[in-house]
Amino acid sequence: MIDGLIKFMNSPDDFIGPMNLGNHNEFSILELAEKVIRMTGSKSKIVFNPLPQDDPRQRQPDITLAKERLNWNPTISLDEGLKKTIEYFQYLSK
Repeated sequence: MIDGLIKFMNSPDDFIGPMNLGNHNEFSILELAEKVIRMTGSKSKIVFNPLPQDDPRQRQPDITLAKERLNWNPTISLDEGLKKTIEYFQYLSK
């Protein structure tokens, strides 16, 4: 993600965006929450609230423009990124 952001910031001035950067694999927020709970061993409970009116129904960014304009693709899987993030926050809490 950081590599994509840097490439975007350094791209020619004739393009100002928007541009999607993210993981092209689709997953729901529920799947993400369940995965985080499972990976952290958390005892957290998932609470369901009404969705905001502008909540996106699909969470799969179209990264075609980033591939074409920046020659960028995500290189870290969701699981690997979550593992590194969890380790980082565990380190901070010591």
